[in-house]
Amino acid sequence: MSEFRWVTPDFAVAPQLEAADIARAAEAGFRVIINNRPDGEAPGQMLARDVRAAAEAAGLAYHENAFSGPPPRQAVEITAQILSQAERPVLAFCRTGTRSVTAWALAEALAGKRKTDEIIALAAGAGYDLSGARGALDQLSGG
Repeated sequence: MSEFRWVTPDFAVAPQLEAADIARAAEAGFRVIINNRPDGEAPGQMLARDVRAAAEAAGLAYHENAFSGPPPRQAVEITAQILSQAERPVLAFCRTGTRSVTAWALAEALAGKRKTDEIIALAAGAGYDLSGARGALDQLSGG
């Protein structure tokens, strides 16, 4: 069972989800799932089409925004767009949660919602060290 790590009161990240995690997310009140993990990264991971089906069956909106490595600009822009329109709370997942929290952080900076220090502190509170992304966050947020 994957742990849901709250970054803010309306956004959390998790490692790879399974069908039971998706049902649990719906029971916990999540409204949206963002899948940041490409199919085929690891044997046995739940495929995007199956995550979508499980999410929709549980009454959750589903968005696929899969990428490998650090989030490319397009993935950050898509994340910002999803977050600007999504019902809350939102749960994003990847292999460990790091990609998802990084995409969120860069999207928050891009949208001008938070400054770098606040973003890094919120991520740290969820167990993720984004201090190495300080330069990119500063560039997007203006400090």
